[in-house]
Amino acid sequence: MRIISLNLNGLRSAARKGVLPWLAAQGADVIALQETRLQEPERQKEDFSIPGYTGFFFDAQAKGYSGVALYLPRRPDRFVAGIGQAEFDAEGRWLQADFGDFSVVSLYLPSGSSGEHRQAAKFRAMDWLSERFAALERDGRRYVVCGDWNIAHRPIDLKNWRGNQKNSGFLPEERAWMEELLVGRRWVDTHRQLKPDAAEYTWWSNRGQAWANDVGWRIDYQIASPNLVGAARDVRVHRADRFSDHAPLIVDYDYRISQGSN
Repeated sequence: MRIISLNLNGLRSAARKGVLPWLAAQGADVIALQETRLQEPERQKEDFSIPGYTGFFFDAQAKGYSGVALYLPRRPDRFVAGIGQAEFDAEGRWLQADFGDFSVVSLYLPSGSSGEHRQAAKFRAMDWLSERFAALERDGRRYVVCGDWNIAHRPIDLKNWRGNQKNSGFLPEERAWMEELLVGRRWVDTHRQLKPDAAEYTWWSNRGQAWANDVGWRIDYQIASPNLVGAARDVRVHRADRFSDHAPLIVDYDYRISQGSN
């Protein structure tokens, strides 16, 4: 099973940079996209199809904002759009597809960088997601939660960690939350499991020469439930093309998705 996750920073923008034919050529079983920023009426005006896949979207209520999607080669048994929290769900941040006893999620955790009110919203989202992950653990299914988590877990996960300890995305509370999920509750950071010492990043600021100088952050993850420990076999960050301020994260798993519905 191959899963590709990518924050598009706008579906229309990334499509104009060639992301759709690139995705079509990767042989993915799941394509998880975040920050689509395009509601259904606007999507109908252009062709955002990927041959061999059907796109499923969960949009934000506000135009030009947030939104997540899953492109899948076949229809799943069930979709779950949102987590049952009105504030979080109004921003289109969680789309889950169920196949047999396996589920994949496209997640876009809020950024808190625009101000204290957004950081407070991010902390609320983290609390709700803690409850959500506890519920997922109880149901016994296998999960891979993909997307832009907007948190760098440890110093190895961003270039200038010393200067960012008071900035959203690397706050002590955010890192502790990730630590509890990944260490305390044993969810699996597949990238770090396969490359424990690699200073690889998935997002670069558009300011200055961050991309050229590889001054980045690793804030995009594919995090697997504890019952999938050891399933990830290969990981890579695709930097040969630049479709967004994020790079595609590609993970191959020793796991086969059941057929689901047609």
